[in-house]
Amino acid sequence: MHGTAWEMALDPRAWWQLRRTISAFQPDIIHAHDSHGLTLAATLARSRTLIAARRVDFHVGRFGGWRRADRIIAVSDAAKQVLVGDGIAADRITVVRDGIDPEEIRRASLPALDMRARLGIPAHAPLAVNAAALVDHKDHGTLIQAARHARALESDLHWIIAGEGPRRAALAAQIARLELQEHVHLVGWVDRIEALIAEASVFVMSSKQEGLGSVILTALALGRPVVATRAGGIPEILPADVLVPPGAADALAKKVVEMLHHPTPVAFPPRCSAHAMAHGVLDVYRALL
Repeated sequence: MHGTAWEMALDPRAWWQLRRTISAFQPDIIHAHDSHGLTLAATLARSRTLIAARRVDFHVGRFGGWRRADRIIAVSDAAKQVLVGDGIAADRITVVRDGIDPEEIRRASLPALDMRARLGIPAHAPLAVNAAALVDHKDHGTLIQAARHARALESDLHWIIAGEGPRRAALAAQIARLELQEHVHLVGWVDRIEALIAEASVFVMSSKQEGLGSVILTALALGRPVVATRAGGIPEILPADVLVPPGAADALAKKVVEMLHHPTPVAFPPRCSAHAMAHGVLDVYRALL
């Protein structure tokens, strides 16, 4: 394992360190895991095989490393289709979904966080939990609107939003404007997110764009009911009856309340195990060597 300092997208120090590492290690494959790493790697790969991981369903530009990669590993069929729509040949893209070890997730969820007690939430109150960066495409604004709609249906329902990001101030202002401070809790970064999700009555995702929604896999591993939007790759891991359209706050609220009264956990998908993911990536490596 070789670490490389990095302070900006095209940090010249990172470029030189990566160049020295490649020269010393002489790899057959260079595998970049985000657009910044890919930009650097593309300038250094030369005759080496360049693989890029794509974990989001955002569009890519006409130029740049994505078009120089020998193979792109997309996290979902939805992410692949966006790339194909942007002009990248389908045969240069392989789908390998994120994978986790359910047993490790269950072990990591213990001991309990007891978040209800920490926040002064009654022990019997139902709890809707969301865990995501506070950024635009996660669409927490719709989640907060759903919390407002849900008050008329389930007055003791509390919502926890775990995560940090540039939208925090705007979301806090929205919560205050809708007078939801007693029911919607912005708790920031939670180190043991598995333990928080384990305490959820229902796990909720409100994204309008999503590569796969990998945190949903954690909720499934913990046996938690899930309600989510049909954004990006989410329908590839959840059945249609727990999904609502992106941006539909009222539908999201109704589905969450329905799930509280009739919880229906979804079985963990075997194709999203850590074992399946590792073998999928290794298959790509073997095919290119």
